[in-house]
Amino acid sequence: MTTVASAPEQPGKVKAFLRLVAIEHSVFALPFAYLSALVAMDRLGTGVHWVDLLLVTVAMVSGRTFAMAANRILDRRIDALNPRTKNRELVTGAVSVRTAWTGAAVSLVVLFVAAGLLNWLCLVLSPLAVIPLIVYPYAKRFTNFPHYVLALAQAVAPVGAWLAITGTFDGSGPAWVLGVAVGLWIGGFDIIYACQDVDVDRQIGVHSTPARFGVRTALRISTVTHVVTFVLFVWFGQLVGLGWLWWVGLALTAVAFAYQHIVVTENDLSKVNRAFFTANGFVGIALFLFALLDLILL
Repeated sequence: MTTVASAPEQPGKVKAFLRLVAIEHSVFALPFAYLSALVAMDRLGTGVHWVDLLLVTVAMVSGRTFAMAANRILDRRIDALNPRTKNRELVTGAVSVRTAWTGAAVSLVVLFVAAGLLNWLCLVLSPLAVIPLIVYPYAKRFTNFPHYVLALAQAVAPVGAWLAITGTFDGSGPAWVLGVAVGLWIGGFDIIYACQDVDVDRQIGVHSTPARFGVRTALRISTVTHVVTFVLFVWFGQLVGLGWLWWVGLALTAVAFAYQHIVVTENDLSKVNRAFFTANGFVGIALFLFALLDLILL
């Protein structure tokens, strides 16, 4: 009896690519893109544009997928030198460089198509939004503050979502405030995340705030960054006239911020992942849900 060897299953490759780009991390910035879009719709008084929200989702996820794929490709040799990242898919060969580049290219095309379907302004600006996504992987090679390059890349999301709905910069001030808040929020916890690699980064010449200034100072910089983030969230709520439900969400956000800065210390970095995924995932979802309830009920 002849046995026919089965070919590798395609879904396995897809799953490996999705692990490569950590698709689940979209939970961080995506809720704020929705928030910005919904506030813009509320101001226009035109109701919810579901197709626009779908296109915003496609643009956000594809843009982030492109960014993560490019990041992993450009950093694969650095990742191979770090015990924490040496098992990433491009290092182990679970995903080939060619596959990663193909995924990145497809994601970039999808981003541009979604932007074009939204409006001409988004299409024209979409290449500019890609620039910080490309610069970020290189930032750790020349600056001690790559986390703030990441902040710039993430700040684009709420601004882009607002422009996707309105098609104009007029009256977009609240989106810029929210964008800076989101960027600093993500940049601040990226500093915390980088603390676990401080020794390896120094050995292999990777730049980061913890590697340059030490874990204690880096954690203090992260704390200051998140204080500024919280102030900007407050400012955004005032600018768009959100009610008491938003402030309840902000109170919970303050607790989440405090939690991650309490559990992660200079002498104990064992809870970095808990702070990174649990606390920050909660912040994005909680603020969006309370803002959404505020927009619906008040």
